[in-house]
Amino acid sequence: RSVSAAFQEHLRRLGLRDFPCGLGSWNKSCFHAHTSPRGARLGLRADPAGQEEAVPLDKESPEVLMELLSDQHSPWALPPGCSPQDQHLREMAVLAPELTHGSNIFQVLRSLRIIGKGVEEVDKGLLQLQQLEELILSTNQISRISSANLPRTLKVLELCCNAVSDLQDLCAQPPPELQHLGLGYNRLCGPSQDKYLTADFWPNLVSLDLSFNNFTDLLELVSQLSSLQKLRVLVLQGNPLALISTYRGFLVDSLPKLSILDDIHIGPDERHQFHGLSRQPELIRSEARVVVSVGEIKGVPEPSAHQQLEAGSKAPVITYSYCVTYEF
Repeated sequence: RSVSAAFQEHLRRLGLRDFPCGLGSWNKSCFHAHTSPRGARLGLRADPAGQEEAVPLDKESPEVLMELLSDQHSPWALPPGCSPQDQHLREMAVLAPELTHGSNIFQVLRSLRIIGKGVEEVDKGLLQLQQLEELILSTNQISRISSANLPRTLKVLELCCNAVSDLQDLCAQPPPELQHLGLGYNRLCGPSQDKYLTADFWPNLVSLDLSFNNFTDLLELVSQLSSLQKLRVLVLQGNPLALISTYRGFLVDSLPKLSILDDIHIGPDERHQFHGLSRQPELIRSEARVVVSVGEIKGVPEPSAHQQLEAGSKAPVITYSYCVTYEF
């Protein structure tokens, strides 16, 4: 399933052409859409003599139609959980319906959120969104994404909770103005992917989320990230390298322009505390110690609870053994 298909289905659910939205006979804004190339924003249009133009009485005013959209008790109100972008599109379909008619919507949309819709492909249909600045595709099934299908105007790209394992296609011609790249909860691992996290591909990156992937080489990753001169926010928690005891201190000292690491602000005291740690790479060991304490196990038969065999009995003896396995 492609992003374009999910987007078109989402537009149909929003009902941008149905009452109280759209260029229907009920909308006074529709009356002005035929006389003005951009359409009126609110109310009736005045003629040069100061007189209001006459419109059919069966047309509702934009104020009334907007109230039907915003009133939570209205049958046309958006259900809870819809994005602000959804509400904005429906309001636009009342105030300036010609902007949401046909292909015009591709020229005005700046943010697109397709979350949890089973999307597998980021197709070239996105290139129609020539003003798109924010693309949120979290919780889908995307494994590869080609930069050739991304609008060049993008500033935010969020791919959290997908199946991305390779950044090569994404970095072929990445959006040059991208400021946030969200790749948390994917299948990325180093060192094969570290080389794509440099200023050669992301010169304007301010925020980077790589949490809960499989990066293991802290030294190699930091050497690549250090080229991102505008990087201020970095999330690496959930990766194996975050288990290294000197992990946070080494990053804080290695990336002096960083302001937030793993959602925790980096203050002057912490900078002073870890000063010079980046010049001691020998302190970074590719090993970690994990202590697990098992407090109670339920649902396992207790051997002592079985009936004891009588002395001299020739019945077979049954023994039980148990093991606990941990996967890292």
